[in-house]
Amino acid sequence: MSLLRSLDERLLRIARTRWHSREAERAVIAFSKIGEHGAVWLALGAAGQGLDRRRRARWRRAVRAVALAYAMNTGLKLLAGRRRPELAGLPALTGTPTALAFPSAHAATSFAGAHAYARLGLPRAALYALALALSGSRVYLGVHHPSDLLGGALLGTAVAQLAGPAPALSATQALSAAQAPSATQPPPNVRHAR
Repeated sequence: MSLLRSLDERLLRIARTRWHSREAERAVIAFSKIGEHGAVWLALGAAGQGLDRRRRARWRRAVRAVALAYAMNTGLKLLAGRRRPELAGLPALTGTPTALAFPSAHAATSFAGAHAYARLGLPRAALYALALALSGSRVYLGVHHPSDLLGGALLGTAVAQLAGPAPALSATQALSAAQAPSATQPPPNVRHAR
């Protein structure tokens, strides 16, 4: 366990001492705000529901997965009770709603959103790039340990896997499903007894 803590602190210290300028910090603070309470992921899901009426129920399920990840994250934070990082001489660069850190809500909602929305056909690489950037911003700003992000990412992915929409069918799978005989129809060339 001490090896993990040591690695956690080393990675946090690197993130807090490299690539920092006043402009970069302001940009990361502004960017990180879009992930507060899963806002960007909930907005993306709401847009999907409005624009893709044919799959509205699947979009609704994806949004529920993001909201559920946030709720579960909040409960786990209270159970874990892990405090936010404190590095001497390196105060956090942004405020937080609570003093609790594990797991990261930014990571939980981001990975739930990326997983759920990728299942609806949105570009997987772009979704996960956004999820990684939002999660990483929290370590850069000094409000999470890297392991908080890992815990949140695992939680969000698990919730979306279990509660999110089923994966979209490929074109080949959809064609096969459309051509498969229905359970209520008899197979071809079968005569019914009279």
